[in-house]
Amino acid sequence: LARRGRAPASAALSARPAGPGDPGPPRVSGRSPQAGMAAEDEAELSLLECRVCFEPYGPDGQRRPLNLPCGHVLCRACVGALAGAERQRLECPFCRRLCGPAETSECRPLLQLLELLGPASGGLASALGRSGGGAAAAAPAGLGLRLCLGGWGSLVNPTGVAACPGSGRLAVAHDGKKRIHVFGPSGFCLRRFGERGDANNNIKYALDVTVTSDGHVVVTDGGDCSVKAFDSEGRGVLAVREGFCLPWGLDATAKSEVILTDSEAGALYRLAADFQRGELKKCQMIRSRLVSPRAVAVCQSSGAVVVVEHLKARGASKGSTRVTIFSAEMDLIGQMDSFGLNLVFPSRIYATAVAFDREGRVIVTDVCSQAVICLGKPEQFPSFNPLISHGLSYPVGLTYTANNSLVVLDSGDHSVKVYSST
Repeated sequence: LARRGRAPASAALSARPAGPGDPGPPRVSGRSPQAGMAAEDEAELSLLECRVCFEPYGPDGQRRPLNLPCGHVLCRACVGALAGAERQRLECPFCRRLCGPAETSECRPLLQLLELLGPASGGLASALGRSGGGAAAAAPAGLGLRLCLGGWGSLVNPTGVAACPGSGRLAVAHDGKKRIHVFGPSGFCLRRFGERGDANNNIKYALDVTVTSDGHVVVTDGGDCSVKAFDSEGRGVLAVREGFCLPWGLDATAKSEVILTDSEAGALYRLAADFQRGELKKCQMIRSRLVSPRAVAVCQSSGAVVVVEHLKARGASKGSTRVTIFSAEMDLIGQMDSFGLNLVFPSRIYATAVAFDREGRVIVTDVCSQAVICLGKPEQFPSFNPLISHGLSYPVGLTYTANNSLVVLDSGDHSVKVYSST
């Protein structure tokens, strides 16, 4: 049984970070983005294939996964081949422990996963973002790093990023002396505003930022539980303080309204204002009974809304997240938490940021695997396609520019990373 030069899955997975509580140092790679993506794809695929013959596991016959007493998993065909014609003893090809074929048992977690990935869900190709039909065939193309902005000293513990639809400028919220930095399309810092302080238009602690179609910058301030708006020159034009417990994430609609989450109240609000005149028109609760909602995004074409909820920890669990999608009329379209996603996909997903791409697909950042993942369109939710799987440390923000570049805010190295299609 010849090995085809792939590293064992355990080696590939051991280099990954422990989880959202321990982001670890930024990963630096000399490989090209395409090579890095290919390597990550190999690691993900190895979870669902026999590591001796490298054929995908199947629910029946010779490809059915079997546990050896040592804990390693092989397909039934390889167990038989290693045992030989007499079928008395076999040696594990990884740890060299001897056992008999009768000591093997069915690997039920893999069998359950294969059942979930049956024909109705698009199978293994859909789960791993391979081509071959369904959502995976329509998944976005590979992305390459084009620009990296900020860094420690320029940005301090950044928390939110947004793109201006018209100018292509990027607004970043962080914990520096001036809370908002505005970068031009070429990467130069054009403006800093939002002084730290207690004055009416000062920002105590910026949690998230969005930019309306007419260029107004809107910020959630966790310091005084308010929503504040600034014009393109950084002058404060509006502050809304009443009615919020802890406003957190926000995103602008195509009509320059703002959809925002209140994490402590478990609610979703729609805020409409005449920002040029500094007049609030209405602030309406449009959804309640959410669990600590934080990141939110609005699809500019359909008006659909996606929210990331942070579920409370149970027992020894560190907690999990839930991705919930609503239609423009706020009807529930789809919902899946970390546990459910882990049953369908090859890795646990702890989402921290969310966005819609130009085609209306849901994109999330995952701090467990330090990756950006496409979960498909709302009607296909959830599918699985890794877009960026290396070079990130602790991604917490996500947005798309007008030219469809993907912008990732990485708080691990205090930077903004801009990716374009390769």
